[in-house]
Amino acid sequence: MTNSRDRQKVIVIGAGPVGALAALYAAKRGDNVEVYELRDDLRDPATTPLNFTKSINLALSERGINSMRLAKCEGLLDAVLSETIPMHGRMIHGRGTHGELYEESQAYDAQGRSIRAVDRAVLNKRLLNHLEQMPNVALNFNHKLTGADFKKNVAWFEQRKHPKTDHAQNPTGDTSVEAEPERPKEISVNFDFLIGADGAHSAARYHMMKFARVTYQQEYIDTLWCEFHIEPRSLDGSFAISPNHLHIWPGGSFMFIAIPSADKSFTCTLFAPESYFVSLSDSSPEVLVSSFAQNFPGVCPELISPAQLNKQFTENPHLPLISIKCSPYHFKSSVIILGDAAHAMVPFYGQGMNAGLEDVRVLFELLDDHDVYNDSPHLATTIEERRAGALNAYTAQRAPDAAAINDLALRNYEEMRSGVKSPIYRLRKWFEESINVYLPSLRWRTQYTRVSFENQRYSEVEKAVAKQGKIIVTGIGLSFVGIMGLAAFGISKKTYLRR
Repeated sequence: MTNSRDRQKVIVIGAGPVGALAALYAAKRGDNVEVYELRDDLRDPATTPLNFTKSINLALSERGINSMRLAKCEGLLDAVLSETIPMHGRMIHGRGTHGELYEESQAYDAQGRSIRAVDRAVLNKRLLNHLEQMPNVALNFNHKLTGADFKKNVAWFEQRKHPKTDHAQNPTGDTSVEAEPERPKEISVNFDFLIGADGAHSAARYHMMKFARVTYQQEYIDTLWCEFHIEPRSLDGSFAISPNHLHIWPGGSFMFIAIPSADKSFTCTLFAPESYFVSLSDSSPEVLVSSFAQNFPGVCPELISPAQLNKQFTENPHLPLISIKCSPYHFKSSVIILGDAAHAMVPFYGQGMNAGLEDVRVLFELLDDHDVYNDSPHLATTIEERRAGALNAYTAQRAPDAAAINDLALRNYEEMRSGVKSPIYRLRKWFEESINVYLPSLRWRTQYTRVSFENQRYSEVEKAVAKQGKIIVTGIGLSFVGIMGLAAFGISKKTYLRR
């Protein structure tokens, strides 16, 4: 049993952005922290990403920014933000009725706020560099979690000489790295508290489920994704299209998006049903170019040459999208899972990383509220009892929030691939933003504003937006009744006068 005056030993599984931020929060509170990562050092460009893409650009918004701000690590947030690109809205691309290409900018927020494009590797590097400078933190790469006993608080790891490169989300695997010549050495590690932040295919969650009665739901949606790349302009090295937008080519049942990078290129993604990928894979290169010309006008050959389009489509993996819900997120006082390990979601709201970073903030606020870091010798309960109370409160609060943003992300795919072109969508957006600007006392905001530029709980966002929707529908209904009433009165009056 840990004495309240002793430092906790916290081990974090996963050194991605969520795990790294959790380690920072724990270390800043005085815990002895050990981070264990399956892969090689994530700051090394040679380390193979789990999904085998060359680069991953993410959308950083208020929830993630606020969580890093409250980590209270001097210089961290400024360093991260200095390497981001503000995106003020969506740029919708299409072809007009006369065949001309067009762009239509749709601002994200009536107040002019923006989300930020950030390179995952750059963000990860900043977080790990801060961790490495802390004397009570140890970083352990090439360590695979192979087991855990959450009653005795001990975990087992394999120490690997070669980085782990295969992954469940990459069905093709990778044979470029030699197999281990002998069985890896296994070590055991005792701990007071384990934080699992090791992604959608979480080993921490897998081992926790042997102890906790976890309700678990996993869904692969009928959409695959493939990464593409738009190079800077060859003449002057500038951005080929506006750098301050998230670019969308909506295609109804599929879409193509582009997010700016600091090197003035764009990381692009094709999202489409599996049948679309299969049909293109079985067709000639000319069919792919023709499909892009028809569905994503202005991409090829204007931004990506036909040769590069075919090369990238052929060589880059076609990966699935997984959605995970589970509860509880913890077992007693011993373990908790955060981020994708607890609630992997599809990427269409840009909230996966932001929700994971917010998980860290919420968790440590609850640990503080439950006096886990209170050094007073006069507390009536043990630190384990207080931590167990905090973890219970975390699951109770965070599970409905995670379920809400998971559902919102799924629904936002429909908006992005087709709704952004709908007159009804544009009318509601204009109406809600007008109320926000001219009648701020009503505190009426769009769903996107609530999700991306505020820290309101996701479950409360869902309820507030549903309430606003009912008000709009009721208002339209009353207006229709009023118009019909006036029309009926006019007809009656006209008929009466004719008599």
